[in-house]
Amino acid sequence: MLLNFIDRVGELNPQLFRELKGRFKPFNIIIAMGSSLLGQLIVFLFQLREFPDETYRLRETYCTLREVYQSQEQELYKQQNLLTQKIVNYQQIQLSDNTIIPNLEAQLQQVRTDLSSLQSHLSKNICPLDNIDWQLWWRDHWEYTFLTLSVIFVFTLLVGGTYLLISDLAKEEQRGTLNFIRLSPQTETSILTGKILGVPSLIYLFVLTAIPLHFWAGHSAKIASSHIFSYYAVLVASCVFFYSAALIFGLVSRWFSSFQPWLGSGAVLVFLFMTMTMASSYEHFNNPLTWIRFLAPWDITNYLFPNLFHSYRNSSIDQLQFFYLPIGKSFITLVGFHLVNYGICSYGIWQAMKRCFRNADSTILSKGQSYLFVAFTQVMFFGLTISGVNDRYDVEMMFLIALCNFALVLALTIVLSPHRQIIQDWARYRHQNHRDKSVLQDLVFGEKSPAIVAIVINLLIATIPIMIWVLLSPTSFYNGGVDKSKVLLALVLSFSLMLIYATIAQLMLLIKNPKRYVWTVGTIGVAMFLPSIILSVLGVSPSENPTLWLFSTFPWAAIEYTQMTTIFIALLANFAVVALLNFQLNRKIGILGESATKVLLAGR
Repeated sequence: MLLNFIDRVGELNPQLFRELKGRFKPFNIIIAMGSSLLGQLIVFLFQLREFPDETYRLRETYCTLREVYQSQEQELYKQQNLLTQKIVNYQQIQLSDNTIIPNLEAQLQQVRTDLSSLQSHLSKNICPLDNIDWQLWWRDHWEYTFLTLSVIFVFTLLVGGTYLLISDLAKEEQRGTLNFIRLSPQTETSILTGKILGVPSLIYLFVLTAIPLHFWAGHSAKIASSHIFSYYAVLVASCVFFYSAALIFGLVSRWFSSFQPWLGSGAVLVFLFMTMTMASSYEHFNNPLTWIRFLAPWDITNYLFPNLFHSYRNSSIDQLQFFYLPIGKSFITLVGFHLVNYGICSYGIWQAMKRCFRNADSTILSKGQSYLFVAFTQVMFFGLTISGVNDRYDVEMMFLIALCNFALVLALTIVLSPHRQIIQDWARYRHQNHRDKSVLQDLVFGEKSPAIVAIVINLLIATIPIMIWVLLSPTSFYNGGVDKSKVLLALVLSFSLMLIYATIAQLMLLIKNPKRYVWTVGTIGVAMFLPSIILSVLGVSPSENPTLWLFSTFPWAAIEYTQMTTIFIALLANFAVVALLNFQLNRKIGILGESATKVLLAGR
């Protein structure tokens, strides 16, 4: 039956057939299902270690007599506090009857004796088995089993599946079979879908074997079936997103060799732990980092099952708004928001995957795709932030969005900048291949042209919404005393800094070195952080020497203490550096384009 199923799959998707045929061996199936059953048994028995028996104390959670004794204990505590307060009050006044305080002290001593006796009785005596709330115990036991399996599913699928996919691509690359697959008549979608469905197939089998117990545990714990199926939907969507990201990472990070799968799965593991910590402790949702949190399934899982982190009862996720739309008021809109977010992100990654699969030397995103990506991130950042701003947090939120955009555009700078050979081909043959396009069109949308103009456009997409926010904000927006014009100039300063880094990156990618991307990242890192580190080590503070900080990566720190004239001078200096760097870039590109002609002429 299994062989017939695999044969039918082969007719629909040859790549999936290849993956399943290599993995669905009897021994592998037995190991996957056996380990799943063993894991379920361990989870089930682990909770049974707390099964109430003849040693179950009166003070324990599920003893029905506990509430009776606790009410008595609370009453004695009240009497103790009341008597203590009376004694203190009477000691401060002159009493005609000297027996009042001794009588009260005797009563207090009796209350303390009764309280001690009751507490000793609670800690030493056994709860009768017929006074144990077995129904509540089993409900909590099933909920524990359900939540434990839910967490295991997330880590197993996302971390394990990511590792297997990246490792499989690395092995295919080493054996040379990946190029063979690229030359096959199958479409990119068919091949990559086969990889996602086939490579982690044994992990799918591991999880599917545990689904019956998981669902039964949730049903026994009185969890709504709609919430359980919503969790499954979000889990599937998160798998598609993370597996797609794993494939594109495997395609573009060949220089990491055998370290690829450990790096990729390790990054996913760290991301999951980081977002789990945020979901369990950080409960403010109206900020740009919420979008990054929503790329992990923890917040929605915690919303569906409030006892997961025991934090949702005090959480503000039900107040979450997206451009003032109350998406947190209903679990349908909140789950739908997660699924749509996963869908859009996965679709974008798939476009990049199909682009890189056939041509490993192409940039991950085209320039047009990068504009859409940056625009989408701005919609998410502002949609999740704008409804939660107020006079106290609006400046912080604006700086946080600017910081996220800074990191985003910096990453796009590395992604979009073509390396030496591509620029050389463009410089030599542009006039032959793009006769119907102007230079500007080629720089904006061209596949092989330098990325400086594209970075400028992406910076404008990321910066203009913040500038509009600054301009339309009320006067109280800057209750810290920072003028609007200074904030706008600080944004322009950051804009110019990004242009400097983008031009340096493009220049570094023109060097003759196989590790040019590593050198580029290192150079940009030094340019970004070294000036600020030096200033900090030397004890140069932004308040005392703001001018120097204007030329660092963090000019925001000095804006409040700087005169407008000084800011303008710093801005002119930055744009002068941009002009000089671009002059050098154009000169290098010109030399690359002329080199072939010069060689031919020299040969004559």
